[in-house]
Amino acid sequence: MRYGHKHSFLIPVTLASVLLLSAATMQADRDSERAALSRLVAEIERLEPLIARAESEQDVHDRVRFRYDWLRRDLTEIKSGVEAFLNDAEFTPRTFEPLQGAYHQ
Repeated sequence: MRYGHKHSFLIPVTLASVLLLSAATMQADRDSERAALSRLVAEIERLEPLIARAESEQDVHDRVRFRYDWLRRDLTEIKSGVEAFLNDAEFTPRTFEPLQGAYHQ
């Protein structure tokens, strides 16, 4: 019984250590997620010159044309949603317009 009593502090100390490490890991995961989402926003912004170039090369006489305006609108919606999450400490759900998805007409 002396052994159990003498070392009984080990259980709370071990438990506290595990909880602290878990909290630190969760914070690191959140920070990693936020960094990845920030990179996603930057990548979406980098798409604009590519979209503009593709649009400038489009043949205006084609019967079926790619809808660059719909693509831009969808990317703007996605970017806005990600930025809202990054900028809002207590993210509240909101509604979004449905994505177009089909970019030809």
